[in-house]
Amino acid sequence: MNDTLYKYLVLWSVSGIGSITARKVISYAGGIENVFKLKRNDFYKIPGIGESLISSFLSDNNYKRADSVIEFSEKNNIRIISSFDKDYPFRLKQCEDSPLIIFVKGQNIENDRKYISIVGTRNSTSRGDEFCDNIIRQFKERGHNVVIVSGLAYGIDIAAHKASLKYGLPTIGVLAHGLDTIYPAAHKSTANEMIKSGALVTEFLPGHFADKSHFVRRNRIIAGLCDALIVVESKDRGGAIISANLANSYCRDVFAVPGRISDKTSEGCNKLIKTNKAALIETVDDVEYLLGWDKKVIPKQQKLFAEVSADEQKVLDQIPDGENVNIDIIARNADLPMAKVSALLLNLEFEGLVKSLPGKVYSKY
Repeated sequence: MNDTLYKYLVLWSVSGIGSITARKVISYAGGIENVFKLKRNDFYKIPGIGESLISSFLSDNNYKRADSVIEFSEKNNIRIISSFDKDYPFRLKQCEDSPLIIFVKGQNIENDRKYISIVGTRNSTSRGDEFCDNIIRQFKERGHNVVIVSGLAYGIDIAAHKASLKYGLPTIGVLAHGLDTIYPAAHKSTANEMIKSGALVTEFLPGHFADKSHFVRRNRIIAGLCDALIVVESKDRGGAIISANLANSYCRDVFAVPGRISDKTSEGCNKLIKTNKAALIETVDDVEYLLGWDKKVIPKQQKLFAEVSADEQKVLDQIPDGENVNIDIIARNADLPMAKVSALLLNLEFEGLVKSLPGKVYSKY
């Protein structure tokens, strides 16, 4: 492990640290190399950091904890990746509260694939389980290069993972605890199968066990890793609804499977659709249409003499003539923040230079 990654890990090992606070400290110090030169009085100048967290920063236990994590990871073939590494998932990096460090067991998370998160209630019905099986089978049959993401929980999560394994699609399980355990234990054999073609991912150090607050943190990774999130079944409240709201905040497409108004497990899905927080889907055809998969657009001549800024031209350069490009790819290749790219594309659309397609995909006129 190089020295820079080690320092990120030590910072992430601080008890009580979070993603936003960690980045705030790095920004204040002027880089990770300077973080460990800060004195106690320096920390008081950083907004939102109290006495308890300052004491945690200055503790030698952070180094001991990091060393223990490295030893465990090396023994168990776990990769430690910081958000500043090239191997960090690009979609997740676009989220302002993405983890500073993630731990990955299994295969690499490749940026050039399609990622669909499938979530739902732990008390799924046979209808929900069958939907997972059918749509994942159709993804495979239609040749979509899809990776299925979920949370390895009971119900819809495990149905999605098992269907992925059944039909030969990679699947990623995002955990609410360290990689020294699997929760629930009943899914350990499935998890072991998943890492052969997919992966297990967590932001939690070994020794961190699943509790209620950890599941909320896990849900933001499920939402951040994907191009689109599908809520299959959900009550009015719960983790799936939290994931859907997070996905919306990250500018991801959100879909929901409708159900009868008398079904408790469809309350959340119906409400998401009714409040325009999710698009209604019934089959894989709806997903293909809404995400713009396998759709050909006849290119039109660009508007002549349009004046564009340097950043707008930089965005235009990432959209080859006659091709459809996802906003994630545009932002990555232009090396610009997602929010800025979204605003620039809107301006270019008003100028008649680009066309917005379903699934946050853009093409030139």
